[in-house]
Amino acid sequence: MVFFLHGCPDTRHAAYPGAEAATDAGVRLIAVNRPGYGLSDPCDSDHLTVADDVAAVADQLGIERYAVLGMSLGGPYALACAVRHPGRVTAVALVESPAIPFELDPPYHRDDLGPDQQKFFTDLAHGTVDEAIEALRPGFEKYRASLALDDPDDEALAARWIKGHPPLDAAYLAHLPPSAVAASVREALANPAGYLRDAAITFRTWSFRPEAVICPVTVHHGVEDPNPSIRNAHWLAAHIPGATATFHPTAHLTTLHEHWPQFLDELTGRS
Repeated sequence: MVFFLHGCPDTRHAAYPGAEAATDAGVRLIAVNRPGYGLSDPCDSDHLTVADDVAAVADQLGIERYAVLGMSLGGPYALACAVRHPGRVTAVALVESPAIPFELDPPYHRDDLGPDQQKFFTDLAHGTVDEAIEALRPGFEKYRASLALDDPDDEALAARWIKGHPPLDAAYLAHLPPSAVAASVREALANPAGYLRDAAITFRTWSFRPEAVICPVTVHHGVEDPNPSIRNAHWLAAHIPGATATFHPTAHLTTLHEHWPQFLDELTGRS
């Protein structure tokens, strides 16, 4: 049993390409949207409340123990599951996950930020969550508008979405059906609350410490991914007890989608 926790902005759709690998491995793969994504109601969530949401879904399904795969900003939520419910979470895999940004050296999650962007993220880390949400809102709303989500042309919407990705990820997305890409984008961005909450609570002090994780953890990162930089993976591996890090010749999305069988095998003890 593996829970998949999607990135930001993204949705449960990101787990669909792993369905075949899960079937082959005999793994039940479950993905749910966090608050504010798709039709999920927004709320004042944080990493630990989402961990409780995952446990509640497991309860409804009659599942006692489970592993967690966290993609990108889903990674901190996956670690929170292990800290909040240590008796239930058997293993965690982190894929392209950020660290606690201001504990990095330099204290930013990516290496290509100019002085103004560095100040912006410093201010996010030291203000309140509500202040961070409002600081992030104008830029995100402008980005949403540029995608024209109400455009019924799936191919055109998919092309606009793909344009903003690194070359390796863009090539991967371009081979997917445009209708599938467009459906995922519309669900991910239908409500800005999901992204804004995710970003506001990730780029600050987390509500738990990674050092408190006691289950096995693997950290995976693509060396062609600028966001987050590779420094994040090194930090996570150094701060999570017993964690191991593996680096791949991939970008962001391609790290996940080229290695589904490996990640599922690690999480279920088959490797």
